[in-house]
Amino acid sequence: MPWEPIKLNSGYYMPSIAFGTWKTGNGQGPIDQVKQALGNGYNHIDTAQAYKNEEETGVALKETELSRSDVFVTTKYSGTNGLDIPTSIKNSLSNLGLLDVDLYLVHAPRLAVPDIPTCWAQMEKVQDDGLAKSIGISNFGVKDMETLVASARIKPAVNQILLHPYVYERQKPILEYAAKNGIIIEAYSALIPITKSPGGPLDKPLNEIAAKFGATTEQILMAWTKAKGAVVVTSSSKRTRLQGYIAAGDITLSAEDIAAIDAAGALGEEK
Repeated sequence: MPWEPIKLNSGYYMPSIAFGTWKTGNGQGPIDQVKQALGNGYNHIDTAQAYKNEEETGVALKETELSRSDVFVTTKYSGTNGLDIPTSIKNSLSNLGLLDVDLYLVHAPRLAVPDIPTCWAQMEKVQDDGLAKSIGISNFGVKDMETLVASARIKPAVNQILLHPYVYERQKPILEYAAKNGIIIEAYSALIPITKSPGGPLDKPLNEIAAKFGATTEQILMAWTKAKGAVVVTSSSKRTRLQGYIAAGDITLSAEDIAAIDAAGALGEEK
């Protein structure tokens, strides 16, 4: 397997590439897309209360030939409709048709009300009650993480953040703090330099490195993200792209390749 499972501080293993349902919408579309992902090597599905397609994800999980133990399921507390964590996790499990999730995240620090320690104690109870095997956070900065860790009985297993070369310098302190504290980084929107910001400083090194490997620039960005030790959360409705992302796990970039991408990323750094 090119994308090796990563051991979390909770003792569980998480597949290092995930299919995300963020922009898949509602109805039959996300059901078909999740089933397609499951059938093409993605055994980690990432959804959230705010995506409003947990139910569709649950239908896809029910209709797949994979057993529950073969699929790692992540969902998130998004504070939707002002609901609290105990109510939200029960609703999410009901929507997904599951007894537990593998990973439950606080979607953003602003959702930690009245404060981070109180919110995190509720998350710890979710794990204690067996409703989530592991718990974590998303979009937390270093100060937020410091506040959380100072009061935590159970450390977050992951922090899912925006990560691509144009924000790497800005996000680097988060990666460093996470590494020191045994927290795995999950990266979303890794392909933004190609999909949303083409024509920037990254184009040249990405094209050159892609040519060297006989790969696509998307695959090179995936390989770069993997090289930074992050789990990739990605999505596509196209089967060929999904397969290409899986194949990217076989690409091992050299230190020079990574340095070239880092340098170009810094030139186009998003402020």
